[in-house]
Amino acid sequence: MSNAVHNMTNNSAEPPVADLIPAEEDPLDSVPWLPCALTLDLPVVRFTVADLLALAKGSIVETACHHTSDVPLRVNNLLIGWTEFEVVGDRLAVRITDLA
Repeated sequence: MSNAVHNMTNNSAEPPVADLIPAEEDPLDSVPWLPCALTLDLPVVRFTVADLLALAKGSIVETACHHTSDVPLRVNNLLIGWTEFEVVGDRLAVRITDLA
């Protein structure tokens, strides 16, 4: 009999491992330092390599999004929600409007 099966059928006085971990503890609380990549997907219309090479400070790029459209928010290429752009002081920010 394997150890895993034997341990499950053993009637010892030790509590199961699941009982030793507090139920309210979130496993993500132990890795707040873990880096991740946050990206916003903006579809750009009629954009060419020449347009890319011509980009400079102050350039304006037309997107296919309407100004009221929500923009997909991804973390490590996984869709986690939708956002909208907002101006805060002299900075451009995004507000999360819905979680995926």
